[in-house]
Amino acid sequence: MTTTDFDVIVVGSGSGGRAVAGRLADAGLHVAMVESGRVGGECPYWACMPAKAMLRAPEAVAAARRIPGVAAKIESVEEVIAFREHVVSGRDDTTKVDRYTVRGVSIVRGHGRLDGSGRVEVGGRTLRAPRIVLATGSTPIIPQIDGLDGVDYWTNREAMETLTIPESVAVLGGGPVGVEIGQSFARLGAHVTIIEAGPRLLAHESSEIGELLGRCFRSEGIDVMLGAEATRITRGARTGVAVDNGTEVAVERVIVATGRRPRVDDIGLESVGIVPGDSGIDIDDRCRATDGIWALGDVTGIGQFTHVASYQGRLVCGDILEETVKADYSAVPRSVFCDPEVAAVGLTAVAARKAGIDTVVASVPVGEMERARTYGRSIEGVIGVVADRQAGVLVGAHGVGPLASEWMGMAVLAIRARVPIAVLREVIAQFPTFSEGLVTAVRDLDV
Repeated sequence: MTTTDFDVIVVGSGSGGRAVAGRLADAGLHVAMVESGRVGGECPYWACMPAKAMLRAPEAVAAARRIPGVAAKIESVEEVIAFREHVVSGRDDTTKVDRYTVRGVSIVRGHGRLDGSGRVEVGGRTLRAPRIVLATGSTPIIPQIDGLDGVDYWTNREAMETLTIPESVAVLGGGPVGVEIGQSFARLGAHVTIIEAGPRLLAHESSEIGELLGRCFRSEGIDVMLGAEATRITRGARTGVAVDNGTEVAVERVIVATGRRPRVDDIGLESVGIVPGDSGIDIDDRCRATDGIWALGDVTGIGQFTHVASYQGRLVCGDILEETVKADYSAVPRSVFCDPEVAAVGLTAVAARKAGIDTVVASVPVGEMERARTYGRSIEGVIGVVADRQAGVLVGAHGVGPLASEWMGMAVLAIRARVPIAVLREVIAQFPTFSEGLVTAVRDLDV
């Protein structure tokens, strides 16, 4: 068994792992980045990027159809899928590998596993370093449903690799992944049924978001079953999905989108005394898991977002380089790129009240805004804000509507910087923009 010494070993090459490896190599440290799959992780190949590429074409068609006098349609589903494959570079990681090797990062292919303090085993090779960063990501949760293991079900990976669109699909789960995959497949020709155990789509967000999105999905022919769970899967010419509400759906394909769990299995945590919880590896405000070991990204359970992993990567680098760093997750933006688009940041009203905050809320219908009128007919959406009455600052905001992820940036900054509501009320928002709605909602707050 060969042994190689480094200054830092990064296990995992998603956005956070790459952020660490690149910056520390640039700072002159000898860095190894261990990856068992493709360099880049889940996001560029099977999650964020292909999902948004699949959504973009039908979104453009739907937007055009809302304008009087404009006709639009998808001429070729095959070309839409080819565009997706272009966006993911054919799932070839050569460019990403070159981007880091040229900076001095050693890419080590294989499954990395801790073997005591300061050691990582990779395929019979031992890597040693005084600093190890765990960025192993997450993996899909596969529910225990009778008969599921007997059918050829898909997760997001298979859904984002398919070269054809099934005639009919049952999506198990109405969270962000289920919503994006469900709508994209429906708009590309599949008959889609979304089966969600919660009371609404995107159940972890404000209630008006899920309720509005449910109406929009049903209006375009997507079957949305709420408060329902699949209890049995049967294999036949078509796959049967029995639901606890007494109905049964027969489909060509079942897609599992019931969430993700931290990838903590078989990475040697026991060898360094780390006991993961249900949410993953516990870390402090500098992303330290234990002496000489940091963790970041999905494996920490803080937030399953590429931008959270990248942010934590900056924290890890700062700590290793002996800078003063401290995590602040008060203003983490989250978006779902369906149509209408969904964006949120901070606390929902329910979460704020549970936290003991004297909560006050206000909202503005997007359809009443001047900008919405220029987008065509029947533009649905909402802009809402959540405030701490005593502190006089925003603690949360959400939006549903065209480009919501873009205009939510003002709220992200306001919450992160604790900008006083009195200041926000005097902001001059450009006309006509959707960001005007945030200022209007703030002015409607009873604070």
